[in-house]
Amino acid sequence: MNLQRVLDSVYESVQPLIGSGNVAEYIPRLAAVNPDQFGMTVSTVDGERYSVGDSSVEFSIQSISKVFSLALAIAGDDEEIWARVGREPSGAAFNSLAQLEYKRGIPRNPFMNAGALVVVDHLISLEEQHVPSVLDFLRTESGNESISIDALTAASELSHGDRNAATAHFLRSYGNLRNEVSAVLDSYVNQCSIAISCEDLATAGLFLARDGQGNHGREWLTEAQAKRVNAVMLTSGFYDAAGEFAYRVGLPGKSGVGGGILAIVPDVCSICVWGPGLDASGNSLIGMAALGELTDRTGWSIF
Repeated sequence: MNLQRVLDSVYESVQPLIGSGNVAEYIPRLAAVNPDQFGMTVSTVDGERYSVGDSSVEFSIQSISKVFSLALAIAGDDEEIWARVGREPSGAAFNSLAQLEYKRGIPRNPFMNAGALVVVDHLISLEEQHVPSVLDFLRTESGNESISIDALTAASELSHGDRNAATAHFLRSYGNLRNEVSAVLDSYVNQCSIAISCEDLATAGLFLARDGQGNHGREWLTEAQAKRVNAVMLTSGFYDAAGEFAYRVGLPGKSGVGGGILAIVPDVCSICVWGPGLDASGNSLIGMAALGELTDRTGWSIF
């Protein structure tokens, strides 16, 4: 299979959708992004990389960072994090508080904002064990030491983060946030504000296609742990549209409101697609379409 030719055909088929959807307006920095952009990269477990479009343009990683923070939390102390956060789809908005009250401070899954805050809190407590930060992990696995936090995005999110602050205090009231709220929020916003390209993100995500093994031979996760991270991505990686993504694409994946999507084909490759325009569920409209086209053309699916 000529992957570059396949990507070129996918790019041609989705071009009419470039610019479609709505950028994330609730974060001013993201609201200013030019929506007429699209990029896609496939990084294979054999070390090959294929790209089309604006694949080298950096975008805000946002909630895709939650995949890496979860993996690092599991790597740090096996699976103790699961005593503090569930593994079930939410069927609710990513920033919902309703289920959190019903479950008495135990978030439904680690990819809702509440669950991600608990994971970040857990990582702060693991710092003495020298667990790397999400930023350091991305730099190491991508091979790009220049990846950085966009300070303007972080400031923009902090100034419009009342909902996250309320969620953090709510978690703390139930004893499920152990560090200071301000420290957790700062760490959370910083990881979400990392600027990264499709090329670097696809390469950094390869450990989930390699049963937990990184690009330099380090075993970040066991095979069983990598399988479980992929499982949570499949069931909970797309807000309340996880079923739609499984139906259209058929892969573990995670989206972010910066317009990025990371998808994993176990034992084959890692895929990153980016288009800033979002659909009604907060997922990249063109990204969803492009991944659907790609899996149709390649037969890549876990089903």
